[in-house]
Amino acid sequence: MEYREIVAVTGLGGLYQLLATKSDGAIVRNLSDKSTKFISARLHNVTPLESIEVYTTGDNVRLHEVFQQMKEKEGSISIIDTKKADNNAVKAYFKSVYPTFDEDRVYVSDMKKMVKWYELLKSNDLLNFENLVAPQAEEAQDAAPDAETSEEEKPAKKATKAKKAATEEETSGEEKPAKKVTKAKKAAEPTAEGEEKPKKTAKKKKVEDE
Repeated sequence: MEYREIVAVTGLGGLYQLLATKSDGAIVRNLSDKSTKFISARLHNVTPLESIEVYTTGDNVRLHEVFQQMKEKEGSISIIDTKKADNNAVKAYFKSVYPTFDEDRVYVSDMKKMVKWYELLKSNDLLNFENLVAPQAEEAQDAAPDAETSEEEKPAKKATKAKKAATEEETSGEEKPAKKVTKAKKAAEPTAEGEEKPKKTAKKKKVEDE
């Protein structure tokens, strides 16, 4: 079981391991009691924890980055007891764990939920995030090949355009004489028909002589 497999389900508490997906829902396993159940897509939404982002005073961060800070500072800052702590204490805890945490845009209920999720992940040994890549790094990796490809494609496009222009010039140059020949051929046809006219005239003249 890995962190990438863990999901949250709307309308249901706790966290789940995604076992399989179907056209009408998903099969999940509860991290708390290990029970397996089918989740209907008509009633619930399944959200991977890996895709969840948290507001900060700067750019948004992935949820696992907040969990990582909670893990690293657990020795000096104890995990807050969400059942006893008031809202201000919960906000202060997250501010101390993640200084750029935006307490104005994240509800206290979500903060308490993150603490519960952290404890569930910890009890299932799922706080290893070394293989997860930050969104900025993913974007940089995706953009780098595109930039190289675009630079390589530019000369190819120019060459193709030049080749096309040369082909058009050659084609247009070859077509002009063809049109003239056709025109000359058409001009020659009335001359052939004109040759018949003297025959008719000659025949008429012969009748007159008779």
